[in-house]
Amino acid sequence: MLEAILFYAFGGLALASAVGVIAQKNPILSALSLIVTLCSLSAIFGLLGSPFIAALQVIVYAGAIMVLFLFVLMLLNVPRQEEGDGPRGMLKAVAILLGLLFVVQVGAVVAAHEHAAAPAGYEATTESVAQLLFSARFLYVFEATSVLILAALVGAVALAKKDL
Repeated sequence: MLEAILFYAFGGLALASAVGVIAQKNPILSALSLIVTLCSLSAIFGLLGSPFIAALQVIVYAGAIMVLFLFVLMLLNVPRQEEGDGPRGMLKAVAILLGLLFVVQVGAVVAAHEHAAAPAGYEATTESVAQLLFSARFLYVFEATSVLILAALVGAVALAKKDL
């Protein structure tokens, strides 16, 4: 019973802070709302019995990635957007319509889906995830991901360099 209450509490907090991410005009406050969202998702993963993914969520996403986001935001010194006329009203209407359509689609998928428990022998421990990730089945995918990240790093350095 307590787990269900905590699950819905963290789910509501994640939803509210996710809305805060897109509703904020200040990019720093938006990034801080994203940190709250990621930490709430980590708590949900912990409640669902996956401590490894919960720890990764905090360490990798709420920690490292958000530090990079905040660093870039402060480095670029993003100004606040001025309120003005233009197509904002129409864009808001389209965004609300698409958001409602998304909610209807998610509701239809959830209603049609059978809720089942995890498979019988499923373990989400660090050892089981590491053995699966570094096995021959996912070795090339893992290495391709590392090459992709390295290429993105080299591209970012090349773009950031002032004198070419």
